[in-house]
Amino acid sequence: MKNLAEFITSDADGDLIPIKAFKTDEFNAYLEKAPEAEKNLLNIDGFKAGFGKIYLFKNSKGLVTKVYLGLGDEFSANSFGALVKSLPKGEYEIVSNIPKNQLDNVYLFFLLGAYVFDKYKTKTVEDVKLYFPEDVDIKKVLLTAQSVCMGRDLVNTPTNDMGVATLGEFAINLANDLDAKIEIIQGDELLKQNYPLVHAVGRAGADEPRLIILHKAKVGAPKVAIVGKGVVFDTGGLNLKPGSSMGLMKKDMGGSACALAAFRILCGLGLDIDLKCYVPIVENSVSGNSMRPGDIITSRKGISVEIDNTDAEGRLILADALTRASEDGNELIFDFATLTGAARVALGPDLPPFYTKSQKLANEIKSASDKVIDPLWQMPLWDAYIDDFDTQNADMKNSGGGFAGSITAALFLQKFVDAPEWVHFDVYCWNPKDKPARPMGGEIQAVRSVVEVIKNRFSCG
Repeated sequence: MKNLAEFITSDADGDLIPIKAFKTDEFNAYLEKAPEAEKNLLNIDGFKAGFGKIYLFKNSKGLVTKVYLGLGDEFSANSFGALVKSLPKGEYEIVSNIPKNQLDNVYLFFLLGAYVFDKYKTKTVEDVKLYFPEDVDIKKVLLTAQSVCMGRDLVNTPTNDMGVATLGEFAINLANDLDAKIEIIQGDELLKQNYPLVHAVGRAGADEPRLIILHKAKVGAPKVAIVGKGVVFDTGGLNLKPGSSMGLMKKDMGGSACALAAFRILCGLGLDIDLKCYVPIVENSVSGNSMRPGDIITSRKGISVEIDNTDAEGRLILADALTRASEDGNELIFDFATLTGAARVALGPDLPPFYTKSQKLANEIKSASDKVIDPLWQMPLWDAYIDDFDTQNADMKNSGGGFAGSITAALFLQKFVDAPEWVHFDVYCWNPKDKPARPMGGEIQAVRSVVEVIKNRFSCG
């Protein structure tokens, strides 16, 4: 897609087309006093200032002279994400008063709404520019938008072009771009260095499984870790998924896309942290050497795991990665994973659940989520369900049964974490339909909330 900076203008002296945003009640009040000709036009079109709805006023030459944007019943920064793809070529400015605490959100969502995944097709986006006033933090807004859209590209790219090796190379190139250190543990070296679960899940794939660790070092600073599930495609292994469940499995590396997007933003903000990003990358494939139901594998932490279901593979690679993140002395660990269908059944595609034992941290996440409009929902780590992993043959099995699947998956991961604070996000990383600022396709979830939490804790000032 186009460079997002191309949608921004800082020139206030140009002939800018005004955009006026209305909540529904504000629009109704305005309409009562509007000129008769304008009122007739709006009534004919049926514009009611609904969420994300747009009306273009044109002159006799067919040129747009002003734009009305609907916000719905409440002020919604998301609405501004509908603009780019609805406006003809031109330079625009928002003339409505925007609440100060929503200013950056409005301009961020405008940019997120410009996203188009056009790698495989020709799809033009109009040359639309929006004036960004001086009180918008353009650097931060652009950094966040570019990082989210980078992650969306990773999720949207099909596995034939985003396999294990390609995703690994992307992580390496990102580390180089950010002047970060990088560690790569690959193939049978995973066994030699004791990452048996990562190896077991990925050994049947065409590309060797690997664990890639990015490190933006800062001596003496608090240690923070980001962990992301990188299953580039999930067939289900020998517990093969039905075709209807396999179509979107290119997005099963969405957790790694979230982790890499978060790493990019946090490096760009220059916070007072020693930051590591752990990305286990595998393909859960079917071959003669696939892991089997009934296999017992001793994890990096020393916990033996019986493979009850080869389609519960994401938690296995995360287990070894979380163990390593704990060993490295990280005091705050966040993990992102497209882990369970149960989370979608409970909360749908838009609202990822998160799990943590630290209620203080949970409160920080909820506050950050509201501030940056990045929806999340706290779910309980209900310890009474841990016996769902009981098995006669090993310390635990990898599948918790049919009930509370998202909770039990989080409980499984918790067994491998030894850090003061840890949070697990069960993300979906996909928009099933177009919405303002959230085009259909790959999505990056929970990242902006995590960045806000870390920024609030460790900002340099």
